[in-house]
Amino acid sequence: MPAGSIANAALICVAFISITLFAGPAFARAHTDVIILKNGDRITGEVKSLQAGILKVDLDYVDGTISVDWRKVARIESSALFLIQMNDGSIHSGKLVTPETLAGAPVKIEIYTGSEEPFVVDKAQIVRLNEAFESRWKRLGGNITIGSQLSKGNNTTQYNIATELDYQATLWGGKFSQSSSLSASTGAATSTRNQLDVAVYRVLRWNSYFYGGSAGYLQSTVQGIQRQADVAGTVGRYFVNTNRVRFSVAGGFGWQGTQYIPSSGAGQQNLTVALLVANLDVFTFKKTTLNVNASLVPALTDAGRYFSRVNASYYLKVFGKIDWNLSFYGSWDSKPPGNLQGSDYGTSTGLSYTFGNK
Repeated sequence: MPAGSIANAALICVAFISITLFAGPAFARAHTDVIILKNGDRITGEVKSLQAGILKVDLDYVDGTISVDWRKVARIESSALFLIQMNDGSIHSGKLVTPETLAGAPVKIEIYTGSEEPFVVDKAQIVRLNEAFESRWKRLGGNITIGSQLSKGNNTTQYNIATELDYQATLWGGKFSQSSSLSASTGAATSTRNQLDVAVYRVLRWNSYFYGGSAGYLQSTVQGIQRQADVAGTVGRYFVNTNRVRFSVAGGFGWQGTQYIPSSGAGQQNLTVALLVANLDVFTFKKTTLNVNASLVPALTDAGRYFSRVNASYYLKVFGKIDWNLSFYGSWDSKPPGNLQGSDYGTSTGLSYTFGNK
């Protein structure tokens, strides 16, 4: 069953990549966008996205995309429609034009949303940019990470696979993440861990605020968890949202149900819970990315008991869309039933491939 779960996860990853690779050419547009850098260089191509302070541009005479430091851009002109996220969390759909400004003045960008008059913002206020594709498939982006480790000393073998998939619309978005690990060593039982998380959110009218819902699944042989499912509703806020750092906190309430292994005698436990989630993303141009997600889940119907999870990933760019990845995962239970373990944590390394609108 665990090995089958990892195989199924691999098939899902392959499907995601196949859709992205083969759907791309059908939705290509003309390379007529103009980007002028502060040193006077002029680039004509197709603006693809702005992520983590990196403007991705596709050129018809270059295989693949080039990465441009957003801080170095002095002017951008495009007739295409984009989904534009501001540093206050708001998202707009519109076209981009840079008006004339005095030398040395902060760069301004006009956003045409279809109304008679555009609204003008500082370039630094724009933290994310994606093409507003009519096709929902083209709004998808994500990555897949695969790794393995072999230790001769105790004959230990470990396999890891993880995927992320993002979807962005004008006022809402969603994220799917999956991670699976299998570890086997001489003289010890094979251990597996599988985690799935789905989250959706919608921007509120108040700057930097959003609300959303989440659902999760966890299986851990170390903690004796056959399956653990949870659902929750939250309200959150972006405290920092720039091209270098994004930090948000959300809180709410939900339900958690856990089925433990038969030998524990714990059976099924259903709990009403509170939820506090923090997300931190840190970027450096063309070099590294750090993603940290941490959650604290106090049990409201089991006084003094709380659960927590941490997932952290560090990406170091190797070339193109390939990154080296170092990840940490952990889950804790302050009052595990019977003689079960209260924690399960570990690290993994591998190579990551980024695909789609990301």
